[in-house]
Amino acid sequence: MKKLLSLAVAALIASGTVLTSQAAELGGAVGVTGQGDMTYRLGAGFDWDKSWMESSTGRLTGYWDLGYTYWEGGDQAGGEHSLSFAPVFVYEFAGQNVKPFIEAGIGVSVFSATHVGDKNLGSAFNFEDRIGLGLKFGDTQRVGLRATHYSNAGIKEPNDGIESYALFYSHSI
Repeated sequence: MKKLLSLAVAALIASGTVLTSQAAELGGAVGVTGQGDMTYRLGAGFDWDKSWMESSTGRLTGYWDLGYTYWEGGDQAGGEHSLSFAPVFVYEFAGQNVKPFIEAGIGVSVFSATHVGDKNLGSAFNFEDRIGLGLKFGDTQRVGLRATHYSNAGIKEPNDGIESYALFYSHSI
């Protein structure tokens, strides 16, 4: 577990080398699983610097998301970790200082164990599906709610899957 935590810290530090060439944001989230266990997430997002479907209603954009999540206990196992990477599409509605947005993405994740809380994921490798909504304040801050589902898509049994429902905040640097 310490090795995975060290890897997460190294990945976040290494991602800092990209900051000079690409807009980035750092963020955190506090959530709860469907079983009532807590999750804590640190993440870095790297803006694609592209927009599509721009209109008076809004625009479609996106970012690469790199995250580390700590998963609290359960009856069978607790204190697990995961690293995730995902492309995330964002539809940002038009607005002056406050812009509502919705987001969706599908990525990959690696867990430190196959049991997280009371769930048996079947494998350490899992897919990450997410949807979220929130508000963007100016060009630098975002706050919102996010639902994220992890499962191995039936690659290995059992495949219980696990969800996290979180409140997140991020700030562009």
